[in-house]
Amino acid sequence: MRLSNKNEVRFYNKRGTAEQWIKEGKYALNWTRLSCQSFKANQVRLQFFSLAYNLSNFFRRLVLPRQIKHWTLTTIRDKFIKIGARMISHSRYVIFQMAEVTVSRQWMAKVLSNIQSFRLRHNVW
Repeated sequence: MRLSNKNEVRFYNKRGTAEQWIKEGKYALNWTRLSCQSFKANQVRLQFFSLAYNLSNFFRRLVLPRQIKHWTLTTIRDKFIKIGARMISHSRYVIFQMAEVTVSRQWMAKVLSNIQSFRLRHNVW
């Protein structure tokens, strides 16, 4: 490779960043686990993993508060998706009581507010 030292370092830094993204998807979503018998089934499974990875990244970049945007996908999955909650159903409404150990009430409120503003801004749903 005939690059200046500065450009060569920049090239390898970008390569390292891409490898970090691959590692993150590999460990957070187990996308290397293609255990189906046929090639087509494994192809579909990998596409689902890619969709889950992209949705998680959109969630991180567009919805999370600035203080926690640096969280890995594994942390996001554990703190936002794998949450124990109790559902209380009344005649007119449903309440989810979630453990505040994982994510504080303020951060959860900010996430829900960001989702609402994203919906309004992009006219979704």
